[in-house]
Amino acid sequence: MPNWRDRARDLRREVTALAIAGRDPRTPWYSKVIVLVTVGLAVSPIDPIPDFIPILGYADDVVFIPLGVYLARRGIPDDVMADARQQSKDRETEDGVVGWLTAVSILLFWVVIGVLLWYFLA
Repeated sequence: MPNWRDRARDLRREVTALAIAGRDPRTPWYSKVIVLVTVGLAVSPIDPIPDFIPILGYADDVVFIPLGVYLARRGIPDDVMADARQQSKDRETEDGVVGWLTAVSILLFWVVIGVLLWYFLA
């Protein structure tokens, strides 16, 4: 029986595989949207629901990410997902789960959102 660390590692690999499958042209558009939201939520340094809020704070990590993985996985063809899992496994050994470019892109996204909110709400 796998422990929680093994499950977390498997979920991290699956999210990486989903990110790869989301860029594949064989993936339907609606699955790409679900992948974008799920991967963005999983790797974002900013939680939409802060963790200090009781119960709801961890809901995005514990409920929404696995649910997004499940929904996205249902729409992605099996051969695309198999290729993406292999690439995810190879990439994990090469340069870690999330590359620097991805991390910087997500950080810039949140900075732009923050600036826009500041501009329109101030």
